Amino acid sequence: MKTLSKASARAHALRLLGTLRHNLSTPTGGHTPLLGDSPRAWVRRLPYVVALLLQASLIPTGITVLTGSYDLVLPVAAALTVAQTAPLVLAVARPLPAWWISAGALVATAAVTARHDHTGGTWPWTAPMILAYLFLLIALALRESRATLVSVWVATVLLTGLTLTLGLPRGGDGTTVLLVALSGAVLLLGWSVRDRAEARRLLVEQEHISEAERERRTLLEERARIARELHDVVAHHMSVIAVQAASAPYRIPGVPADAAEEFTAIAGTARESLAEMRRLLGVLRSEDSGAERAPQPGVGQLVQLVETVRRAGVAAELTVDPELADALPPAVDLSVYRIVQEALANVVRHAPGAGAWVSLTATDVSLLVTVVNAAPPERAESLEASVEGTGQGLVGMRERVRLLDGRLDTGPLPDGGFKVAAVLPLDGLTDTRSAGTAPAQP
Repeated sequence: MKTLSKASARAHALRLLGTLRHNLSTPTGGHTPLLGDSPRAWVRRLPYVVALLLQASLIPTGITVLTGSYDLVLPVAAALTVAQTAPLVLAVARPLPAWWISAGALVATAAVTARHDHTGGTWPWTAPMILAYLFLLIALALRESRATLVSVWVATVLLTGLTLTLGLPRGGDGTTVLLVALSGAVLLLGWSVRDRAEARRLLVEQEHISEAERERRTLLEERARIARELHDVVAHHMSVIAVQAASAPYRIPGVPADAAEEFTAIAGTARESLAEMRRLLGVLRSEDSGAERAPQPGVGQLVQLVETVRRAGVAAELTVDPELADALPPAVDLSVYRIVQEALANVVRHAPGAGAWVSLTATDVSLLVTVVNAAPPERAESLEASVEGTGQGLVGMRERVRLLDGRLDTGPLPDGGFKVAAVLPLDGLTDTRSAGTAPAQP
C-alpha cells in the first residue's frame, strides 16, 4: 500500500508539474500591448510610460536596500535590481515571458542575499522586490487566462518554498506569507476586472449585432411589403395581356390560324406567369397580411389622406400639378402615395400641431414629391411613444425611391421643421399609360 501511495503521489506531482509547464509556456493574451487597440497614440503609449516610471522609482530603492542591508557591492546590487524591474516594461506586451524573468530574478536575489548578513532588512523578499512582482502580476492578470493565473500563483508558492530551501539554515520571515497572499489577491482582482471588462465588451458587441439584425429585418420586411403591393400592379398588366390575347381572334375579324394560335400561346403564358406570381406572393405574405385585397392607392387618394391628417390636428395643404391626372405609371403612382403617407405620419408622430405642405410637380422627365412641415409649437409633445408606427418610414421611402432609380433627400430645416423630397424619373415610364385603353379583366 505504501508503494502504491508513493507511486500515486509521484504521478500526481508529475501531472501537476506538466500542467503548470503547459500553462506557463502558452501565452493567451497575444503580443498586442495593453491598450494597444486604442485609436489614440498617447493612450497606446501610456502603459509604457507607467512601466518606465515604476522602474525608475524602484531601481534606486532596490539598490539602496541591497547595498545597505545586505552589504552587496554596487555592480551586483544594480544587476539584481535591474533584473527585478526590467520585466515591467516587457510585461506591457509579453507578460508571461516577463514573469519568467521576474521569477528567476526573485530566486537569484534571495539566493545571493541568503549568504550575506543583513541588518534590519527582510529576507527572502525585500519591499522593492515585492512591489515590482505585484505590478508585473497586474499586467499578467489583465492579459492571460484563468488557468494561467492559477498556475502562476501555484508556481509562486513553489518558488517561495524553493527559495526558503536554498537559504537554509536561515529561515524566512513574514514576507513569504505576504508575497503569497498579495500575489493571490492581485491575480484575483486583475482577473475580475478583466472578466468584467470582457463581459461589457461582449454585451456591447451583442447590442451592435442585435441592432444590425433589427435593421436588416426591418429592411427585409419593408421590401416584402413593397413586393406585395407591386404584385397587384404587375398582375393587372398581366391580366390585361391575357385578356387581349385570348379575345383577339374574336375582336379582330379575319385573323389567320397561325396568328390565332400565337395569341392563344401568349394568353397561356400570361396565365402561367400570373399563377407563378400568386405562388410567390403566398411566400411573401405574412400571417397577418393574408387578407390584403383592397386596391392599391395612388395620387388620386392623396386628398382623402390629407383630410385624415387634418383631422389628426395637422394643418396640411396639398398642391398637385394638373398635368399629373391619370398620367403616372402604376408603380410610380403607388410609390408617391406611400412616400407622402409615411412623411405625413412622421409629422403627426414627431411634430403634432405643426403645419405641413405637400406638393407634386412634374416635368418632362421627372416627378418631384415634396413634404415639408414647420417646427412644432413650443409646448407640443411628441406622440412617438403614444402612436404606434411601423418604424420603417424612412426605410420604406428609400427602398421605393431606389426601386424607381430616383433620389431621396431628407433632413431637418434651419427653422426647426423637416423636409422630405423625392425625385422620381418619368422618362420611359409615362408611355405605359397608353396600355390603359385595354379592356379590363372580367
